[in-house]
Amino acid sequence: MTSAAFLQHLGFASGLALLSALVVRLMIAFPILDHPDHRKAHARPTPKGGGVGIVCAFIIGMAVLYDVAQFARMAEQGFIGVILAAIAIAVVALLDDIRDFRFVVKLAAQALAALVAVASGLVVHRLALPWIGVVELGWLGPLLTLFWIVACTNAVNFMDGMDGLVGGTVLVVCGGLAYVAVVQNGWFIYAAALILGGGIAGFLPFNLHPARIFMGDVGSQFLGFVLAVLGVAAAQLDAAQLSFLLMPLLIFALLFDTGFTLLRRAWMGERISAPHRTHLYQMAQRSGLGVRTVTAVHGGFVLFHLGLALLFLRLGPALKPLVILPPLLVQLLWLGFIAWRVRRAGLSWAA
Repeated sequence: MTSAAFLQHLGFASGLALLSALVVRLMIAFPILDHPDHRKAHARPTPKGGGVGIVCAFIIGMAVLYDVAQFARMAEQGFIGVILAAIAIAVVALLDDIRDFRFVVKLAAQALAALVAVASGLVVHRLALPWIGVVELGWLGPLLTLFWIVACTNAVNFMDGMDGLVGGTVLVVCGGLAYVAVVQNGWFIYAAALILGGGIAGFLPFNLHPARIFMGDVGSQFLGFVLAVLGVAAAQLDAAQLSFLLMPLLIFALLFDTGFTLLRRAWMGERISAPHRTHLYQMAQRSGLGVRTVTAVHGGFVLFHLGLALLFLRLGPALKPLVILPPLLVQLLWLGFIAWRVRRAGLSWAA
């Protein structure tokens, strides 16, 4: 890619950022209010639904991509299917922000959107396992893909409880993913990551602590779904589909926090769909760490994971699955640090 082409693409993303910012300002002017309670971190009613700006910028950007950027097109059926599924999940999530649906309704909508993506041809067919090699998944491929899309959608959604955390994290992920895609000649992933990053860049200044607006479920579920789909699309970057590991690697901190929290709450007999304030990032903030500190730590996690992703591209097939071990060690150290602070502060892990 030439520098002139990159500057042109960056200018397009900047235009989408301005569009996103305009929509976010409208959402602040005509707010859907998120009222505080004992399970929420904010102390005064705050607008939510700022993710509408991200959604609008992404949909318009992808429509332009579909119309003019032949170099970054994927198969038409998959392209249209992904866009329709993303729009559907955004609409349901926005209605959830307004009416507060039960968790089972949100889960059903996510599953249906994931089915649309799978039916459009976005399926992981192979998986690399340490010391075993590349395994053909057969009929398990669609099931694994469905699980991944729903799990990633919820992981990002569950982590959206602190000013700037999810927006800042995913913005860095988009930049890293775009770079990796260029190296691998994955032009659709490059364009989609750049477009998504533009939408987030327009929203994020309004969401930094103290936030003027939250992204809401319309933003967090949409981001989780699109990241999941891009993770599946990344599997097409090599014949063995080892690149499916790129997205779980980049967002490993979000996945670890969500996975640990769900397992811990299930072990303690809590209803895992009930609202709570016991995610690791929330316990870190409740133990005395500032919001900006916790969000900066998560930004550092992503930068570390990006470095590993670049190393991942150079590793042989047998070693690539092992790249997940360093971030796992870092997250276990983060967990130990938070547990120590929680004990010292006399806090309870119970919701």
